Amino acid sequence: MGRTMTDSSGLARRHLAAAAIARQAGDLMRRLFLDRDAIQLSFKGPQDYLTQADAAVERLVRGRLEEAFPEDQFYGEETGGAFGQSVWVVDPIDGTANFARAIPHFCVSIAYAQAHVPMIGVIYNPITEEFFEARRGHGAHLNGRRMKCSDVSDLKRAQVELGWSPRRPAAAYVAMMKRVLDAGASFRRGGSGALGVAYVADGRSDAYAELHINSWDCLAGLVMIEETGGFANDFLAGDGMAKGNPLLVAAPGIAEAFVAATGIDAKVNA
Repeated sequence: MGRTMTDSSGLARRHLAAAAIARQAGDLMRRLFLDRDAIQLSFKGPQDYLTQADAAVERLVRGRLEEAFPEDQFYGEETGGAFGQSVWVVDPIDGTANFARAIPHFCVSIAYAQAHVPMIGVIYNPITEEFFEARRGHGAHLNGRRMKCSDVSDLKRAQVELGWSPRRPAAAYVAMMKRVLDAGASFRRGGSGALGVAYVADGRSDAYAELHINSWDCLAGLVMIEETGGFANDFLAGDGMAKGNPLLVAAPGIAEAFVAATGIDAKVNA
């Protein structure tokens, strides 16, 4: 692999490429989503949906990125890869269960990291045509509009999202949900961690927590959280990039209270 590019022009070029590739992937996702009769559904595990669309979208994204940046490494949810010093981390369809059930809440998520530091994040929902993007030091935007976290300061006025993962016992999820409700927050579950984190960065949700999530589901959104002034736990602690970790992101005014309610350590609670 060639040298890792750390200069601003290299990041800008990668940002532009990621944005263009995400839109190409979105076009493919939209066509496949609308062709309901052609969707072939299978499962990787309990409630872990897989369609042929996931593989098709990842092939497109991987091929375009490898052609444009042969010096970079790639890791995708479906085809794997390697986590190097200069790596693209991709979820071709985050929210596959929604995609499979004709619910238009899913996205392609493309992140770029240098030395395990997320630098670029692009998330695109091709059905709503909402394009979230961020580059470290350059802000975060939704369809050209600058995003920012909400200014909520009371958990009793907050609406949060709690992601569910079969990698943790259902009892642990239920216990977290009860603590959050007891603290006075309202909650929902949308079925896409990438969009869940992006919604916090845009102030639509006040916080998001999940007891275990993988890097391809949240890395792009974490760039957006940092660029909009939100709080995030140390998701990449230990081997979080490769193996995942608990995730907590929040508007700064409720971060401390949300940490206490969820029981997710601000550093990490693997």
